[in-house]
Amino acid sequence: MFLFFGIVAVTGSYFVQVQELPWQAFVCSVPVGLLASAILVVNNVRDLETDRRAGKRTLAVRLGRPRTRLLYTAMVGGAFICAPLPWAFGSMTGWLLLTWLAIPLAIPVIRTVRTRTDGPALNGALAKTGAVQLIFCLLYSAGILASGGIGS
Repeated sequence: MFLFFGIVAVTGSYFVQVQELPWQAFVCSVPVGLLASAILVVNNVRDLETDRRAGKRTLAVRLGRPRTRLLYTAMVGGAFICAPLPWAFGSMTGWLLLTWLAIPLAIPVIRTVRTRTDGPALNGALAKTGAVQLIFCLLYSAGILASGGIGS
């Protein structure tokens, strides 16, 4: 998920349009991949017990519920931490911090994933993680454009 819905999707789309791959394209793909992968992690948290009984060896089964919940939190939090890195490295502007407007949407979802085990609550967290990713990526795109674009 991280590789193909993050790195490949973002850098590939950028390369097709511009015919070059600056480092910023790779850095900007990381938070996108983290949030895409977080959707899969919620799904695996929800299905952990049935997967274990069925003999499936998902990452959540291998890690267990507490560490998988921590992984989810790290992935979502990591996306918000990674988003402004091009600005921190002097390449883009503080407009990348627009993504932080999505933090209030992410916090309740993280809380749900960390505290609930019932299917309906985790189904809601699955949908809300997708919504967080959508809002985050729209804000990230706006921040990148307001910064003059990747490679500026």
